[in-house]
Amino acid sequence: MDTGTHIVMGVAIGGIATLDPVISESSATATSVLIATIIGSQIPDIDTVLKLKNNAVYIRNHRGITHSIPAIILWPMLIVGGIYLFNPEINLLHLWMWTQLAVFLHVFVDIFNAYGTQALRPFSKKWLALGIINTFDPFIFILHVIAIVAWVFGASPGYTFLGMYAVIFAYYIHRVLYKRKLIQIVQELIPDATEIIIAPTMKNSEWRIAVMNSHQFFVGRAKRLNVQILDQFNRVPVPETAVLKAAKQDSNLSAFLSFSPVYRWELDDYEDHYEVRFIDLRYRSNGHYPFVAVVKLDKELNILSSYTGWIYSEEKLKKKLEIIPN
Repeated sequence: MDTGTHIVMGVAIGGIATLDPVISESSATATSVLIATIIGSQIPDIDTVLKLKNNAVYIRNHRGITHSIPAIILWPMLIVGGIYLFNPEINLLHLWMWTQLAVFLHVFVDIFNAYGTQALRPFSKKWLALGIINTFDPFIFILHVIAIVAWVFGASPGYTFLGMYAVIFAYYIHRVLYKRKLIQIVQELIPDATEIIIAPTMKNSEWRIAVMNSHQFFVGRAKRLNVQILDQFNRVPVPETAVLKAAKQDSNLSAFLSFSPVYRWELDDYEDHYEVRFIDLRYRSNGHYPFVAVVKLDKELNILSSYTGWIYSEEKLKKKLEIIPN
């Protein structure tokens, strides 16, 4: 989920913790737990700092080791240890329990996004991505804000947030069933589909659709249960040419290929250079495919510059390739 949602979830867990008699017996203890749950709900995303290096490193590592099983165990211990230094009177066991819940819930809800996590590391590097809830879901966020406001105005935080999570649990079930129905509809439209990717959007009733069969890509959109195929592309295998082989050595393109399961490629041969472009088909927006990887090579196949990330205009892409050398 996004940073804002993780923050309000940390507040919610801190509110539920007030139902714990050990926590509620003193306001200082309750405050320490609230601080711990807010930090715990954020800390797995500490790898966001990798964006400062470059997009390739970020794409390869975000929601990887920081969301792994060892990290889920380690983060609460570090947070509890830090808070205990300032408040040694607090009950360590109960502080750890609520902090552990906050960290676990962060990783658990991330699994329901289209991006997913490597939550099974070190046993498996497989990405768990159910594609049920958008990274930012307005319904979930607004419910949290309403519950927090109710707490500020005197409502019981524990029971308020428990009631809220009962509603959110039902919402998740609704989304799971909704997606299953969409998959059935897509299978009827494209009976020879070999892979179907359905991803949520910020709008509750709209979903992105990408489908593959043995010889084509299909890109579509679903509004409610109305599925519309918007684009079709022939599947052209990436040839083992010298230019493509050289481009694949680039870190940006390599990161893109490790992240994107559905893409098409282009190769442009200019007078003084080649330009290789890989285009992710999952994120069609207003007729444009903004998530790309581009590599420029000279005629001797040396990489001149490259980029991977979100680009919404050719002018911006050209500027990126001019200022970002390999």
